[in-house]
Amino acid sequence: MNLPNKLTVLRIIMIPVFMIFAFPYPDWFPFVSEMAWFIKCKDIVAFTVFVVASITDFLDGYIARKNNLVTDFGKFLDPIADKLLVTASLLSLAKVSDAYVWATMIILIREFVVTGIRLVAAGKGVVIAAGKMGKLKTATQMIAISVLLFAPVLPVGIIRTTIFLVGNIVMAVSVLLTIISGVEYIYQNRSLLESK
Repeated sequence: MNLPNKLTVLRIIMIPVFMIFAFPYPDWFPFVSEMAWFIKCKDIVAFTVFVVASITDFLDGYIARKNNLVTDFGKFLDPIADKLLVTASLLSLAKVSDAYVWATMIILIREFVVTGIRLVAAGKGVVIAAGKMGKLKTATQMIAISVLLFAPVLPVGIIRTTIFLVGNIVMAVSVLLTIISGVEYIYQNRSLLESK
């Protein structure tokens, strides 16, 4: 397994770690009342883990292209790692606002459609790599989520409110790009869906 693929696997391993710190815990969960230290630092750790995981997303693609290490395994696993990371982070944001539930659903619908097309393509011996619009969509999602995860780390005030506003604007752009890239993906690969 080459370095880019190892980075992709590392990103997948980091997702449960992120979830432990980013997801809310119910009041009845054992030891929650005794874990004040954990509650206090969990936002910072969740933000840090997400940023590190996002950096591995950039690095694995960069290293693979620069050193001619692109593999079918990487083309297959990298988008899955991205989808899992984005889905986990959006679910963690649902506690902040119901709007993120809508964003999550739109993004998941797009990803299921794209995955379905990829499976059809794989059945025909074709591997489809992520396109430019898909990469731009992923980049804006990562930026938006990073900003929105950073905001709770800040003390309540105008700066925190402004950071949330910026994150929401970038998230709206990423949802729009999600829709556009999904339509583009279907159109570009429509021949795979046509029956002979």
